[in-house]
Amino acid sequence: MADKPQSGELFGVPYNFERPSIGRMLSSYWRPDEGMLVEKPFGIGYTLNLANWRSWVVLAIAGALVYQERSGSDPDEFAEDEPVEVIVD
Repeated sequence: MADKPQSGELFGVPYNFERPSIGRMLSSYWRPDEGMLVEKPFGIGYTLNLANWRSWVVLAIAGALVYQERSGSDPDEFAEDEPVEVIVD
């Protein structure tokens, strides 16, 4: 049986199933010369490049949305307890 490749690209999406090392893990998230997305050190797809300022904007927006969701009030809290008339034709 032929050995399957541990890393490569399938339909334009990179994959890497080689055993990750600490150095490869750290260096994959900080690449100053690359764009916002870089290949994952282990697994399928892309991850954020923390050396790019656009990644920090994405993380800030995601954090703000999570904070807003968790600190928001319950939508049923402001519901009135009066009956509602529904007309069906």
